[in-house]
Amino acid sequence: MKNAPIPNPVNWFEIYVNDMGRAKKFYEDVFQTSLEHLPNPNDDGLEMYTFPSNMEKHGSGGAIVRMDGVSPGNNSTIIYFGSNDCGVEQERIAPAGGTIFKPKMSIGEYGFIVLASDTEGNMFGVHSMK
Repeated sequence: MKNAPIPNPVNWFEIYVNDMGRAKKFYEDVFQTSLEHLPNPNDDGLEMYTFPSNMEKHGSGGAIVRMDGVSPGNNSTIIYFGSNDCGVEQERIAPAGGTIFKPKMSIGEYGFIVLASDTEGNMFGVHSMK
């Protein structure tokens, strides 16, 4: 018997950082949220702070991560954060230490996006319908 498809197959993401304090402050400032420390039972140089999430509902959970031997930036996967109006988060990015790559732009019937880089050089997107 074949497994039923999972409605939201993306269930976790990680954004790698070097300076955890700086990166944590950046994401908390831009998205006006609190990241929660996720304890590491192995004490092997891994430090994580998770974004708010509920694995039982639609959407993906994820964390900013500092791990020995893994560098941030220059990666090819872009995480898009949902928003009511991505222009609001756009205005918080530079004051929080990030840079705008593409300011708010229309993607037609699919809404609007902003592309930016965080304080660690990781590119991310913000998406909204208005």
